[in-house]
Amino acid sequence: MKVLSVASEAVPLVKTGGLADVVGALPAALADEGVEVTTLLPGYPAVMQATKRARVLHAWDSLLGEPARLLSRTLEGTRLLVLDAPGLYQRDGGLYADPSGTDWSDNWRRFCALARAAADVAGGVGPKGAGFDLVHTHDWQSAMTSAYLRYAPLSDRPVPSVLTIHNMAFQGWFGAEVFPRIGLPRAAWSIDGVENHGGVGMLKAGLATASAVTTVSPTYAAEIRSPEFGMGLDGLIRARGHDVSGILNGIDTALWNPQTDRALRQRYTVRTLARRQGNKRALEAEFGLEPGDGPLFIVISRLTWQKGMDVLLECLDHLVGIGGRLALLGSGDAAIEEGFHEAAARYPGRVAVRIGYDEELSHRMQGGGDAILVPSRFEPCGLTQLYGLAYGCVPVVARTGGLADTVIDANPAALMAGVATGVQHEPVGYHTLSSALSRTVALFSRPEVWRQIQSNGMAADFSWGASGRAYAALYRSLLA
Repeated sequence: MKVLSVASEAVPLVKTGGLADVVGALPAALADEGVEVTTLLPGYPAVMQATKRARVLHAWDSLLGEPARLLSRTLEGTRLLVLDAPGLYQRDGGLYADPSGTDWSDNWRRFCALARAAADVAGGVGPKGAGFDLVHTHDWQSAMTSAYLRYAPLSDRPVPSVLTIHNMAFQGWFGAEVFPRIGLPRAAWSIDGVENHGGVGMLKAGLATASAVTTVSPTYAAEIRSPEFGMGLDGLIRARGHDVSGILNGIDTALWNPQTDRALRQRYTVRTLARRQGNKRALEAEFGLEPGDGPLFIVISRLTWQKGMDVLLECLDHLVGIGGRLALLGSGDAAIEEGFHEAAARYPGRVAVRIGYDEELSHRMQGGGDAILVPSRFEPCGLTQLYGLAYGCVPVVARTGGLADTVIDANPAALMAGVATGVQHEPVGYHTLSSALSRTVALFSRPEVWRQIQSNGMAADFSWGASGRAYAALYRSLLA
């Protein structure tokens, strides 16, 4: 089975979040299931740099108004296609925004072009016989692929498609004035097509036209059927019925393994957990924190309302008051960043903040922190709590989305049964989070109980094996 995976980012080439981790992991996860995945990415500067000596498969004189080429390269065993369109992707700044943080004004063109190219490739563009059996798209940036396949296919051969929603909050909505410029017939401008509240809704178009829709956890698949989590598209999700399902993300256990992780001062296993203490002391020194007997909480997150970071700010006095310390790595809303800076100034040696992102530091934090805080208001899946489980860094999470699906709360019944892997709380608010912090400190003060919680998490299997099997089964059902 040949599958074309279309996305705006993928590790190890470009990454802004968990989407890239998932897209990068899928080819290897599906190879064991007899599925050959080729990943199509935009030709950002980093991608072009990494794919030098690529082979040219096709050229468009005008792809939504821009000259473009389709390049092919195998990199570290992964089959890659790159859409080389310098007018769209060769820019300073981020993948989606300029250096000032403002979204590129032509994002509609940049990602409609990606989708149009994907539909052409699925329809047979490139070497003879290189067509694909199925297309798998990810989030709004590639969701329009299935709309092009439905309304303006390159060939008459039907190609089924799967859309995976990694975050319903980002929908790719643009004004109606762009519709005449995206290369779709008038028939596509309908409630069953791309029209959404008087404009072009790119995620909505994918939801309406994909053969199947998945989210990255079963609980999130249920949540988005409600107005609270559906972000205005819950009605469409409900209308798709059984076409919508949840497949839990996995993690790359080769990259995230405390036994082999070279970023750690001390590598360890579930049998040698005592070695984590050396990592903890090194992490305290790196962040300028005072060594202490209480738990070292960590945060590796976007600093946004979705992630509950405003509530964590409110709880910092409580966290410090009960003997905890905090090391934070992240960036996001300016006001929240400033709030954490102020807290670090208020509690020198107890709270420390690094604004930005550092992949190796995130590994050191998972290997040295005692507990990782993920108080998200909604979380489609979440990966940091999975890394925490693998590293014995106990997750303290809100009971939502993938967090609910992956962490077993240390309530009395779970502790008696010996199955707890973390601490859950709901809803997200000062009293519930502060209570969860107090529960965590109390559990930490019982070393045997804490080691059991750590061991349970490290023994859990969140590799891509089960997820790969689930995706392969879905693909086969669409091709039957």
